[in-house]
This record gives sequence, structure tokens and C-alpha cells, in this order.
Amino acid sequence: MTANDAERILTRKQNGVGRITLDRPEALNALDLGMAQAIMRALDGWREDPDVQVVLLDGAGYRGFCAGGDVRALHRALASGDFTPGDEFLRHEYRTDLAIAEYATPIVSIADGVTMGGGIGLASHAHVRIVTETASLAMPETRIGFTPDAGGSWLLAHAPGRIGEYLALTSDTMGPADAIYAGFADHFVRRADVGAVRHALETRADPATATELVMLFDETPEEGDLRAAREWIDEAFAIDTAEGVVDRLRSLAEDPRWSGRRISPATALAALEERPPTALAVTLAAIRSSRALRGLREAIDQEHRLVTWFAETQPDMLEGIRAQMIDKDRAPRWNPATFADLSDDIVGDAFSYEPARPLFD
Repeated sequence: MTANDAERILTRKQNGVGRITLDRPEALNALDLGMAQAIMRALDGWREDPDVQVVLLDGAGYRGFCAGGDVRALHRALASGDFTPGDEFLRHEYRTDLAIAEYATPIVSIADGVTMGGGIGLASHAHVRIVTETASLAMPETRIGFTPDAGGSWLLAHAPGRIGEYLALTSDTMGPADAIYAGFADHFVRRADVGAVRHALETRADPATATELVMLFDETPEEGDLRAAREWIDEAFAIDTAEGVVDRLRSLAEDPRWSGRRISPATALAALEERPPTALAVTLAAIRSSRALRGLREAIDQEHRLVTWFAETQPDMLEGIRAQMIDKDRAPRWNPATFADLSDDIVGDAFSYEPARPLFD
């Protein structure tokens, strides 16, 4: 077993399984630069290793697989006026996400507990994606003033119907059934059986492939909320503009068919009314743009450009992280605060932005 206190990653090989464990449980295994670099080193070291037939990616502790990127570090970079350290982290994080998706050896991820933002970038680009009954998945970026990243826009763009637009704009949380339905996970395994899954991967009981072994423990979770909400989600979130989506939700919120449910037009409306108009407008365009891209690499490159635009030209990212994660007053002051004050060119400005350093050469 290899561990580095600064990196907070545990790696080890046993019986053909290379295991990478995020080991920062006091911070819900939030990913920082050293952790992203350590994951990449492990993957690079095992690429040609004949003793590693499967890679297992999990998190320490019982509260979460990974709560996302270290947004406190991002806040420090934003507040300093020099986003170079923040960009350095994002570059390593995004390249790690892509490496997981493109890895030749099968990677099995276990999203147990909180799995958000950058955590989804690690777990949901794996080849075999497990969620437990405690899994709580979300792309919460619009809550803190920017747009889904870590390959999240690609996943959201390929969710059924307009589920991706709904999840991206509202930052709503998915339990295990919804995560599978939306395409963020493949299999539901109870937490009590996760140890048996690890053991089966190491002992290589028949059947031999990682997918077949996980299927031995796969169960059907209780039905989620998204499938039943598809009708109104598809209607509202197909509107061309974020402001139009809000207007349609206002009219649908009066429909008694959807009242009393965990997610409804009224709950979606309430969420969007708390989000910054800039993030909503750009995110809606990002999901639709990702739907037309050729693959994850292009989507991640687009995300890098958009997130850099938010970080280097817009005030909402700094303010959103402050309000939600630093001061925790939950009272962000968005600028602009309303759609009426939003520039007509805002989406075009975001998509035409070129960072000083491209993500991919």
C-alpha cells in the first residue's frame, strides 16, 4: 500500500486489482491538486502492468465518495486575483477524468454517499459504475455561480429527454435509481455487499469480467423521482432560453397534477429563482452544445473554456463559493441579479472565450 499524507490517496495492488482510495474523509474526500496528480500517477503506472486487470476506485469513510473539487482552494485563487493556481488544479482534474474514461483496463467505481461535481467526474466516467443506497449525486455548480464541469456536461447532455437540462440548472440531487436512469451509474449494490464485490474482483470467481462480477450483486433500487417527472421536465426544459424555462415553470407550477411531489415545477422554479442568471443562461447553452459534440474530450475542453471565463471575467463564481462554502450565509448577491439585466451577448461571450493556456495541445 502506498500513501502520501499530502496527496490523501491510497493505492495498492492485490490479486490483479489496482485499488485507488480517496483518503480525505474529514472533507468528504474533496479532490485537490495533489490528489488528482496522485490518481493520475497510479493510472499511468498501471497502464502496462500485467498484474492489474481491474482498477477499483472508491473513497474512505462512510459519508461520501467525493464531494467534488476543493472549492475553498478555488476561492482563494479567485480572491487573490490570480487564477493560475485554480487553473492548474482544473487542468489536472479534467485530464484525470478523461484518463479514467479512456483507460484501457476496466475501472470500477463505487459511489457510496455524497458524490458531486468533481466526484462525478471520477466516478461516472468509469467503465463499471456502482451506486449504493446512500448515494447522493449532483452537479451543483450553478448553485455556486458557474457551470457543470469535470465531464458533467457530456453526461447531462446524454441523459433521457431534458433530464440533463433539469439537473444542470436546478443542481437537484439523484439517489441511486435516478442516477442509473439519468446515465450517471450502471448498477445498484447495497453498501453491505460492497466488500463482497471487492473480494469477487480479487478472487476472479466465474464469471470473470468486472461487469459480470458486479452483476452478481446488482439489485433493483426503489423507483426514483425523475422518470415520473419526465413529462413536465421535457416540456419546460426544452424552451430555448433560461428565462423562457423559468416562465414555463411558473405556468406549470399551477398544475395540480404535479403538486406534493419531491420534485415538481414549483420546486424547480424555486431552485432556478435562487440561481444566478449568467450561470443559468450559459449552462443551458453548454448542455445543448455538448449534445452536438463528438465526445467527452471535446466536452471537457469546452467546459475548461467556460469555467475559465467564469473565473476570469465574472463575479458570480467568487460570490457563490463565498455564500455557500465560506461564509455559509446562503445569501449570494448575483451580478447581474435578473434576466432583464443580462447582456444579450453573454452566451456568445462565454463560448468565444479563449484561455491563455488551452487544456489540450
